[in-house]
Amino acid sequence: MTTRRKFIRQTLTAGAGLLAAPSIVPASVLGKHAPSNRIHIGAIGTGRISRDHDLPGVWKDDGVRIIAVCDLDAGRVAEGRQYVEAYYAKKLGSSCFGVTAYADYHDLLARKDIDAVLISTPDHWHARNAIDAVRAGKHVYLQKPASLTIAEGRRMSDAVNASGKVLQIGSQQRSMEQFRVACELVRNGRVGQLKEIEIRLPGDPPGGSPKEMPVPEGFNYDAWLGPTPYVPYTVDRVHPQKGYGRPGWLRCEQFGAGMITGWGAHHFDIAHWAMDREYSGPVEIAGRAEFPAPGSGLWDVHGYYETEMRYDNGVIVRGTTESAEKPNGVLFTGTDGWIFVSRGAYAASSDEPVSTRSNALRASDVKLLSPLGDDAIRLQVSTDHHLDWLESIRTGRKNITPAEVAHRSCTACLLQHIAMKLNRRLYWDAVSEHFRNDDEANAMIARPHRPPYQF
Repeated sequence: MTTRRKFIRQTLTAGAGLLAAPSIVPASVLGKHAPSNRIHIGAIGTGRISRDHDLPGVWKDDGVRIIAVCDLDAGRVAEGRQYVEAYYAKKLGSSCFGVTAYADYHDLLARKDIDAVLISTPDHWHARNAIDAVRAGKHVYLQKPASLTIAEGRRMSDAVNASGKVLQIGSQQRSMEQFRVACELVRNGRVGQLKEIEIRLPGDPPGGSPKEMPVPEGFNYDAWLGPTPYVPYTVDRVHPQKGYGRPGWLRCEQFGAGMITGWGAHHFDIAHWAMDREYSGPVEIAGRAEFPAPGSGLWDVHGYYETEMRYDNGVIVRGTTESAEKPNGVLFTGTDGWIFVSRGAYAASSDEPVSTRSNALRASDVKLLSPLGDDAIRLQVSTDHHLDWLESIRTGRKNITPAEVAHRSCTACLLQHIAMKLNRRLYWDAVSEHFRNDDEANAMIARPHRPPYQF
């Protein structure tokens, strides 16, 4: 491991001259927020979602300074450093603010002056990055989904809870007013007795070239693969070498489960919130999906899918692929009507793969959406997901999507993925987090890790 880190550092230093100490900025330049009260942040992963969503989400807070960035791609980390420095040069009216670039996230975590990290890496690194971060004493904003497997998610949540640090999962729909209002209306019985929730997600088409290519100079591909099996490099398996378009790894089962976790982590989290099942899970799961035929390309995540989960309260949660007739979002149906909620026009990134949008909040009868009374059940309010995380760090109050909630939402998605693969009904114990009397399904709770990237 030491040799690997040394090699990465040498590669970055020789290739781009990136390692430089951050400058000290006078308090008069930084404004009213005293340096002693400032939250210093490092960004692990500087790709599309980091640039479009996570970095802008935190640097708008005047009490924050992003002082370090890290990526396994030397070109991307150099651009990430320039991106952050350019923002602060414009904001502060000074070019003296420096950002340190790292090729190995362990070196970033070793810095005592970093209080918190943004983790915007591919899905197969999420849990491991988060565990290492909280063990290093850092607060964490973690892009969803929480983990590649259910077993990794359990380890992540346990490590966060043992550390006392704040982890916020990037399920930003909890900080959008329409989703909170919809969940409050459902909890207060506006649709009568809740019977069914339908989750509508985008799909992913097959494609991608599996043809082996030379690993680009300055990219540590072995570390990028991390705990997953070794496979030859091809750009469609990783990310574009120029620009920040949607990466190919999102469509490879080696690194994630596809849209069932990619978008499902958002919508199934909302279903849990509305049902008051944030710390539990389904008891019964069934599913089927269309997977790309052999020879159709590199990308092998599910396309069209249908799933069904039953919870201990009797509610059936169905999942399906969105369509013109069934636009992306969450539909709550009860004995007295229905409420539908979606993001409306909001997009987290410039090329977000959602094809069908609709009004953010609507119902079978507009009266179902009328304001609740003073004695109604109310849910935690957050108007900005990144700022909610920062306030939780400052005040010690509970944040809106902590580690265990993140793990349970991701688990619901991964259970459906396992059901899709096995194409049969499964029975889940949400307490022990194991399938009942099903060795084949239980074997899919975890995956083996490639040395030297084991837990």
